[in-house]
Amino acid sequence: MKIGIAGAGLCGRLVAFLMAQQGHSVSVFDPASGPTDPAAAAFTAAGMLSPLAELETADENVYRFGERSVSLWTHIVPKLSLPVELLFRGSLMLAHRGDEGAAQRIISLITRKAPDNKLPVLLSREQLASEEPSIQGPAHAWLLPDEGQIHTRQAMQALAASCPDTHWHWQQKVVSLSPGKIHTEHEVHSFDWVFDTRGVGSREVKYPNTQTLSCQNVRGVRGEVLGLHVPGLSLSRPVRLLHPRYRVYMVPRKPDELVIGASEIESEDRSPISVRTTIELLTAAHSVLPEIAEARIIRTETNLRPALIDNLPRVESEQGLTRINGLFRHGWLIAPATVEQALQSVIGADYRVDS
Repeated sequence: MKIGIAGAGLCGRLVAFLMAQQGHSVSVFDPASGPTDPAAAAFTAAGMLSPLAELETADENVYRFGERSVSLWTHIVPKLSLPVELLFRGSLMLAHRGDEGAAQRIISLITRKAPDNKLPVLLSREQLASEEPSIQGPAHAWLLPDEGQIHTRQAMQALAASCPDTHWHWQQKVVSLSPGKIHTEHEVHSFDWVFDTRGVGSREVKYPNTQTLSCQNVRGVRGEVLGLHVPGLSLSRPVRLLHPRYRVYMVPRKPDELVIGASEIESEDRSPISVRTTIELLTAAHSVLPEIAEARIIRTETNLRPALIDNLPRVESEQGLTRINGLFRHGWLIAPATVEQALQSVIGADYRVDS
């Protein structure tokens, strides 16, 4: 089949990779300048693969898709033509003395939702010091043993480089689409099947409404992230600080990089990171990792997470057209399973990425 894809973000690249692997001819259209242009929200994300931790705010369907996607990443990454860092060393949830009430509420909520064999493991101070000697300050710690991380920038580049018989149409904005048709600013392209994976770009009206559950009724939620260079960084796994007012995570990357995030603001403002967010994120991170005091800020990023009115992912399909949207803050966690579900409408209900 001839497959057309509008949007070269994470879902678009996964669809392209998986359909190309099936032997289909694929064309991808995106306004970005090229495969390394960090316009897509997936470039900004830290890449935490944390289905259990996300149960704080997400439902059991996100957890189920997350568990499936963790398994699928271990199948996809070895097939990519470029190396991608994919690690499963667990993650930590931490709380300072005085914040134990808020932390315990979060841990209790996760425990109620999680399977009995996937519960957070309470660590003593001695155990925490043994696991992560660089962490100082937090009085409470829980280990989530099965969680992991993926290097988002490496994965985005590898996905784009690993698609045989795929035509990438960069600097080509899709203005509209319909079953079997992709309309760019100067041309109409015909396909056997079209996928819309444009995220916030799929909205065809200026403002979203609060009543309609649809892949096209999408809003952008602002997120801000910092990247630090920390020579000799010894942190080995992602960390979340359980704070009463905001969420903070710290994700180590080789070599000597630490990603700190992320704000979650109901705004479609793409301007640079604010002073408030910078102070909050760095203060929280320094309270956990004092060694970052002399680190250098090498990157600040702002992007928009695509969210629907229920903040859940959605796949809509009709003959010749499938839309994928609403992955919100869970993109890297649930994208493979969401795309697998979407491809079943094209390839067949029995399709599995790992079969």
